[in-house]
Amino acid sequence: QVQLVESGGGLVQAGSSLRLSCAASGRIGSNYAMGWFRQAPGKEREFVAAIRRFAYYADSVKGRFTISRDNAKNTVSLQMTSLKPDDTAVYYCACASRIWESVFGRSAYDYWGQGTQVTVSS
Repeated sequence: QVQLVESGGGLVQAGSSLRLSCAASGRIGSNYAMGWFRQAPGKEREFVAAIRRFAYYADSVKGRFTISRDNAKNTVSLQMTSLKPDDTAVYYCACASRIWESVFGRSAYDYWGQGTQVTVSS
């Protein structure tokens, strides 16, 4: 059993930075991908970033966000810089044991956190 808890969200101005963290209970295999998705009101949940051995990013955040993981501590983080109002969403941490699935799709992920709100004002 795996449980994920996100933290670090908040209200910030455009151009500022936030660091989101995700703490996992239970053992996360090093071959599992860890990902971040986000969902704005009225929109579908979308891929933001993922990491297995290497990192992957949505085009909308590439160059601004950095995903990292600490396998020993069972944590994954998302460092967000140059935040824009369009980044406003609930951010979800997820764990993908279905390694045969694409890390860009929601179907790869078995476990999800409850989300943390990020609001970026203009």
